[in-house]
Amino acid sequence: MDKFVALNSELYRYVLDHCSPRPQVLEDLAAETANRLGPLSVMQISPEQGAFMSLLVRLMGARNAIEVGTFTGYSALCVAMALPDDGKLICCDINEEWTSIAQRYWERAGVASKIELRLGPAIETLKSLKEEESFDFAFVDADKENYPLYYEEILRRLRPNGVILFDNVLWLGAVADPAITDPDTVTLRQLNDRLARDPRVEVVMLPVADGLTLARKR
Repeated sequence: MDKFVALNSELYRYVLDHCSPRPQVLEDLAAETANRLGPLSVMQISPEQGAFMSLLVRLMGARNAIEVGTFTGYSALCVAMALPDDGKLICCDINEEWTSIAQRYWERAGVASKIELRLGPAIETLKSLKEEESFDFAFVDADKENYPLYYEEILRRLRPNGVILFDNVLWLGAVADPAITDPDTVTLRQLNDRLARDPRVEVVMLPVADGLTLARKR
């Protein structure tokens, strides 16, 4: 028997009300993103996803993290605040305008010293990194057609038991509809199939926000 609960706005609000209170800096960042960028603010991760990521980073005892796709910095802020004082997060993005918003809030939260922002094509940034198993945690939330490339470059630099999170893996449900064949949907569908069969990782897909896959390196 299928076991799940379909959320409506009322139940979703109930879920948010029963998480730990969101830090004010995150509230303010979400508000500024919505006010300045309007519909584009949908690219920001959801509050419960950010809380989940923070909790996971703390539970793992992660010290070194990397993020592909930073936008206005909400996910990076969630991760950086959960890292220890000597923890490090590399953020890969191409948009100077959006990441300038992120940097203000990183400074305000007192975590800017933990974050290294690298502007430029993420695949070039990843390939420039030393091929050492040095990352504990990774988050991928960028251009969908390059997800498979990001996966391979990050996985070889992830320590055993390290975790990669992939965002938007349900793609508003499109991945389950074979009639939808645009490049982003096809790439995500293929990646989802590939991850589930890849012996190098242990995988769980969660129906959080627009779908979140966790891949643990064996």
